[in-house]
Amino acid sequence: MIMTVEERMENLFTRGVASFVDPSSKFKEKLLKKAKGEISEEVIIKFGVDPTRPDLHLGHAVVLHKLRKFQDLGCKVVFLVGDFTASIGDPTGKSKVRPMVEQKEIEENMETYLRQVSKILLTTSQVFSWIRNSDWFYGVSDMLPKEGLNLDFWGRGINPSSFLGKAFLYEKTRMQVRDLKKQEAIGVTLRGLFWTLGRITHAQLIERDMFQNRLNEGNSLFIHEMLYPVLQGIDSFALYNIYNGCDLEIGGTDQTFNMLMGREVMKINKQPEQAVMSIDILVGTEGKEKMSKSLDNYISINDEPRDMFGKVMSIPDTVILNYYQLCTSADKERLKGIEVKLKDPKINPRDIKLDLAEEIVAIYHGADNALGVREAFLATFQKKEIPEGIEEIRTNEGEILADLLVRSKAVSSKSDWRRLVEEGAVKRLREAGSEEKIVNYLEVATPGVYKIGKRRFVKII
Repeated sequence: MIMTVEERMENLFTRGVASFVDPSSKFKEKLLKKAKGEISEEVIIKFGVDPTRPDLHLGHAVVLHKLRKFQDLGCKVVFLVGDFTASIGDPTGKSKVRPMVEQKEIEENMETYLRQVSKILLTTSQVFSWIRNSDWFYGVSDMLPKEGLNLDFWGRGINPSSFLGKAFLYEKTRMQVRDLKKQEAIGVTLRGLFWTLGRITHAQLIERDMFQNRLNEGNSLFIHEMLYPVLQGIDSFALYNIYNGCDLEIGGTDQTFNMLMGREVMKINKQPEQAVMSIDILVGTEGKEKMSKSLDNYISINDEPRDMFGKVMSIPDTVILNYYQLCTSADKERLKGIEVKLKDPKINPRDIKLDLAEEIVAIYHGADNALGVREAFLATFQKKEIPEGIEEIRTNEGEILADLLVRSKAVSSKSDWRRLVEEGAVKRLREAGSEEKIVNYLEVATPGVYKIGKRRFVKII
């Protein structure tokens, strides 16, 4: 059944949405007119990511899929790469100060982000744009000329490290001018920052729950961390000037405070305040904490089909419905049906999870690959067959199994090895499908296939 524009909008503003701030309903009214083709004015949606790590995971993808639906209604997504703020570090969810990230690593991560978003978002110029916030936070003196760079100014060579050389480089590298064809680049000076800070109180910043938790636990809270929400708010101010609008900012519930600060910064600069949409957080594979690379409980959208399928199958039964709601396009009726099945004692949740894993893999790798890994999973874990194409490790004569697995990085450490053995999670597989648990920490490595943990297989030769 084809949904009306109103029905699509209702789904857009309710499914997976924790909160939506638009007091005057101006954003909803503008979006409806845009979706019906009544206005040509662009509707700008801001989504910012700090490229502190290279991979995007399913938690990020929840927001990206929501953004794609906004694109389908005619909105333009501005993917803001926080290469400047990444060097500071958003303290969200951190009990300790986050280490600053080197610029080289930020640049590398940024490239992978941009490649990955194209798996979900449309990237034509009509509905997509990207920009880095160093474009307005970096000044002339921050320019770092590349080795071997030659600058020519009216036939005269310019020293790239001189102020004139850096100014020339600054002008040529501003995305606002170079890519978006603006007449001049907007920059945020120290004076401008202090002007903004002069209109935001300490009480407004310190009310953030994360800051309160840090102080109550006796942990340090640094000034640069307190400034982070203000810098994110200034991003919205800058985007409004560059794109002639910043109508909505979208992010996880852990970003709500920062996004609301964007409304405050826009208000004090006499700009129309952006609406704010907070999306429910996807929990990690252990079913408790939010999905995060630092907690190693994530499923990357770049994972190979087999790995992605196996990781989905490892989630607790209690979060199956949460994953269906946030990671798939299942409609309300189907979600209700899944909820009923999960409560039925006659139905094995594993069977529902198999469908979920296949559906998620199909989104990122296609239906054929998803079906193939499902069949391979069933053959490996239900029929006890040994999988094909597993990693091969050559052993030295008399080598201890623990030493071999640590050397080949099949396990991270000797302590990890002991834990796995104690849990009965290291097994030697037989061709007939039987398993033999490894119980001796000093077992000598012998040729054969071993299962380590839930999903790792290695073949020792």
